[in-house]
Amino acid sequence: MSENEEYEKLRRIEIERIDKRRIKRIKDEDFYETVEEVFDKLTLMALYELINRGFIHVMYGVVNAGKGARVYWAEDAKGNDVAVKIYLTFSAEFRRSILMYIEGDPRFTRVKRDTRSIIYAWARKEFKNLQRAFNAGVRVPEPYAVNKNILVMEFIGEGGVPAPLLKDYLPPNLEDFFLKVLNYVKLLYTRASLVHADLSEYNIMVWNDEPVFIDIGQAVLLSHPMAEEFLVRDLNNILRFFHKNDVDVPELEDVLRWVKGEGGI
Repeated sequence: MSENEEYEKLRRIEIERIDKRRIKRIKDEDFYETVEEVFDKLTLMALYELINRGFIHVMYGVVNAGKGARVYWAEDAKGNDVAVKIYLTFSAEFRRSILMYIEGDPRFTRVKRDTRSIIYAWARKEFKNLQRAFNAGVRVPEPYAVNKNILVMEFIGEGGVPAPLLKDYLPPNLEDFFLKVLNYVKLLYTRASLVHADLSEYNIMVWNDEPVFIDIGQAVLLSHPMAEEFLVRDLNNILRFFHKNDVDVPELEDVLRWVKGEGGI
């Protein structure tokens, strides 16, 4: 069997593994277009490595599709729900949008500048950022494995249904939720030495009425030249959202000092 024939066989097997019940959530033609986009030869081989290691046993449908990645609901070899995030390796636009978060990060100084190398580095960056945040006590999806452009992590939700985003669901005690969000920002800064760099109601899930920070790939170390600017932007986003929803929020300068451990609120 030739290499191309083996690839086609593996791709057909993977498509067949997709639970037909999940396909009903989107149009069939859209689903197969997504599979064609995501499961190129190298990605499929990387996926099978993760399957052989037990991190993935079966993949169901797409639960989130963005410009740069697809997130799938899956199960591992023990039957636990996991989220499988597969970054698209051909998106030049996505590559351009993430470069500023990689440049200036000492962990990735030797990364080649072709699109595939950048995307691989981005997957590793999100995995490492999740590890740092998780170990610092920030509620994020627990990271399990990364291989090339594939990240396997905790599925936040139940039965293949992701937890809602803060923009779509306000928890009952919004004031308490707001304080927990600020505390996670502080833990990121003081214990993980990270700034999220894209924090807003679009990147916070609500699970059991608790905040969960997601999409942490762009988070930067405090040594990054734009870390301060990103922190101010994050806090402005958070203060704006909660103020709009009738929470009494402190001044930005006070929150900045508090996040850095310099007093304040």
